[in-house]
Amino acid sequence: MNPLLQSKLLLESQLMTNRRHFFARGGMGAAALASLLNPELASASPSLAANNGPGYGPGQPGPTHFPAKAKRVIYLCQSGAPSQIDTFDYKPSLEKLNGQNLPDSIRNGQRLTGMTSRQSSFPVAKSFMPFRQHGESGQWISDLLPWHSKIADDICIIRSMYTEAINHDPAITFFQTGNQQPGRPSLGAWLSYGLGSESESLPAFVVMLDKNTDPQAQPLYARLWGSALLPSNHQGVKLRSSGDPVLYLNDPTGADKKDRRRFLDSIAKMNQLRRDAVEDPEIDTRISAYEMAYRMQTSVPDLTNIKDESQETLDLYGPDAKIPGTHAANCLLARRLAERGVRFIQIYHRGWDHHGGLPGRHPKLAKEVDQGSAALVMDLKQRGMLDDTLVIWGGEFGRTVYRQGGNEKSYGRDHHPRCFSLWMAGGGVRGGMSYGETDDWGYNIVDRDRYGVHVHDLNATILHLMGLDHEKLSYRYQGLDYRLTGVEPHKPVKDILL
Repeated sequence: MNPLLQSKLLLESQLMTNRRHFFARGGMGAAALASLLNPELASASPSLAANNGPGYGPGQPGPTHFPAKAKRVIYLCQSGAPSQIDTFDYKPSLEKLNGQNLPDSIRNGQRLTGMTSRQSSFPVAKSFMPFRQHGESGQWISDLLPWHSKIADDICIIRSMYTEAINHDPAITFFQTGNQQPGRPSLGAWLSYGLGSESESLPAFVVMLDKNTDPQAQPLYARLWGSALLPSNHQGVKLRSSGDPVLYLNDPTGADKKDRRRFLDSIAKMNQLRRDAVEDPEIDTRISAYEMAYRMQTSVPDLTNIKDESQETLDLYGPDAKIPGTHAANCLLARRLAERGVRFIQIYHRGWDHHGGLPGRHPKLAKEVDQGSAALVMDLKQRGMLDDTLVIWGGEFGRTVYRQGGNEKSYGRDHHPRCFSLWMAGGGVRGGMSYGETDDWGYNIVDRDRYGVHVHDLNATILHLMGLDHEKLSYRYQGLDYRLTGVEPHKPVKDILL
């Protein structure tokens, strides 16, 4: 063999030697086996999926810590943060307080963003839309979202959410990954890792982005649905509204199915040889990705073809349901994905970040999402799927009760992490109720220690409904055990559960 080539191969082999490879070749595997054969020698791992390697195969859902109330999650993320004052947090007290300066005793030295920190005053602005009670439960919902009145008895409005971040990027990263800094697995990736997929022809985690109509919308990054330190087959697969639904899915050569099958089998054999040589688990991920792509060549066209939907269903979602990339169209696809066994479905709607002209801009965004969001809940309920499908709607933080610039008729609202609202429906959550409350100024949570819902509490609740203990779902990486909800003491919000 050429000495130079031999040297290169030796270097590559050394670089590819990982801890698992080293232990297996160094005799440590025998010690590990002995500990398995003698339980007294081994301490139980706290992780449900600790020995799962690159994850459960398609169509092989993993075990749960306890019986799950939800089989799947549909998360309607309102990126940019809608104003709770103008949507779900009814504050009749603001009628009298409108225009008054927010007292220092209420703000209590809490930090502000650089966009309002230099304001000389903080005049309170009541909601620019009236609120009304709806349903048998009498839920207070703003006229900004008229279709939501139809699901008042199905949703639980949490009015006592709070977060640690005050700017968009760290705030949405915190919501999606449990950490303000990039580099952690997303919620969907954790559920894919812990539970696997119920479908053999679609991934466990699918992401859709609504068409953006706001010129000042905050950007979104693929890391928000990434797998980070988890095996890469748990990252979200982006379903696009134009062109090929999934990138690189179609075979550009136009080969027939039999030829593609032979081609994939040959690649799998070569990958397996490499896997046996270097024992890199990511090669397993690569093999499964090829296989999933092969199956999706058939399943995705069927998924996105809505011609089999009844006119009644299309009317429920509204005319936008036939326009790819709209919120209504993506909500309809979310229901179709749920029917086909997809574990976690995330829809992002951008554009809610209104620091100016909020009374004119919020109604436009609300109209884009109102009917589709409500129709999704009603559609799931009609099909008997709401009981085991958890739907979540909300942004990364709230907006201030005081005005940012402008005047009484046109103003903005700044970021407000201290208190905000979101809603949950189905999947074991009590409908027709609200949880927590804010003070008369809509600025702080009343009794936050008892009723406040931290982002980690929300994610712990989601995992709980899916049958997972958030303290036990962990992944060891570089000597540390990571989990979605961090190391602080957080717990599911049991008061909102059936």
